[in-house]
Amino acid sequence: MGAGGRMSVPPSQRKQESGSMKRAPISKPPFTLSEIKKAIPPHCFQRSLIRSFSYLVYDFILVSIFYYVATTYFRNLPQPLSFVAWPIYWALQGSVLTGVWVIAHECGHHAFSDYQWIDDTVGLILHSSLLVPYFSWKYSHRRHHSNTGSLERDEVFVPKKRSSIRWWAKYLNNPPGRFVTITIQLTLGWPLYLAFNVAGRPYEGFACHYNPYGPIYNDRERLQIYISDVGVLAVTYGLYRLVLAKGLAWVICVYGVPLLIVNAFLVMITYLQHTHPALPHYDSSEWDWLRGALATVDRDYGILNKVFHNITDTHIAHHLFSTMPHYHAMEATKAIKPILGEYYSFDGTPVYKAIFREAKECIYVEPDEGEQSSKGVFWFRNKI
Repeated sequence: MGAGGRMSVPPSQRKQESGSMKRAPISKPPFTLSEIKKAIPPHCFQRSLIRSFSYLVYDFILVSIFYYVATTYFRNLPQPLSFVAWPIYWALQGSVLTGVWVIAHECGHHAFSDYQWIDDTVGLILHSSLLVPYFSWKYSHRRHHSNTGSLERDEVFVPKKRSSIRWWAKYLNNPPGRFVTITIQLTLGWPLYLAFNVAGRPYEGFACHYNPYGPIYNDRERLQIYISDVGVLAVTYGLYRLVLAKGLAWVICVYGVPLLIVNAFLVMITYLQHTHPALPHYDSSEWDWLRGALATVDRDYGILNKVFHNITDTHIAHHLFSTMPHYHAMEATKAIKPILGEYYSFDGTPVYKAIFREAKECIYVEPDEGEQSSKGVFWFRNKI
């Protein structure tokens, strides 16, 4: 695969696009979900409350150590060294808190324990502490898993068709423009999605993760959306009290910047999992759940794979079996690769290169031309 990637190589007769990048297969897989599941050792589906908590405790120990060092020793450093120390703290704390975010995400999938009330309690506390409306995102994210790869029903990072591209897109289709776009996406993308459904599925009416009566949610879910809002408001009030006690600069340095890094990692991870020149999207005439779930790609974040609890390099297994705990996902991924064959996609391109490549190559989607092409299968294009 181009740019150092290692995307699974399809048959030689498959069409080729964007240089050496091979497209993922779009035909109906020669295996079923049941057959994939049988290839995975049964213990991989077992959730251990103790083991799940052990990862959370480990993350909290690291968060506490970083916090203690920063708040105890940084103020005694000479100014040039403090300018180096704080960015190191932000990077480390933001990375570990991203792991905490992933554990809360597991709670939303009921992958933390065998007890739904424990999962929801832990998830609500963790996500609220990171200013995420837990139940609100849990329900919209569940619909993403139910409709992955569907142009009409997927929930997030739904690619635009060529006819929907705005007039200004051609002015951003250059290196400086892509840099600005990626910067805005990584810094503001997550809060804009939660508040205004930016890059989300189109809805009738105002779609917002904080609105219990918005079109995203049904009547059975509305009470829990209120609970999510209360959780976020409670943490926001706690931050306000901290600002009064410690000062705005202290809160920004200790909590605010690491949170920005968490949000940036979250957007980057999700974007790169579902955006790749070799991945198809489907309209309603072609989409089915299994092909949609397979239209994702595992990535390599180096040492951060472990810090992020392998949400980065086991994403395909996660989409197939979302209630599987993260600590079994690597074993499960290894087990399903022989079954999936060419339907398993992995790209080892360094992510800092991949995000710019995808921003360049993946601007909109349209079907291939020609009589033999399926009009319900859409591929990324970049010619504006």
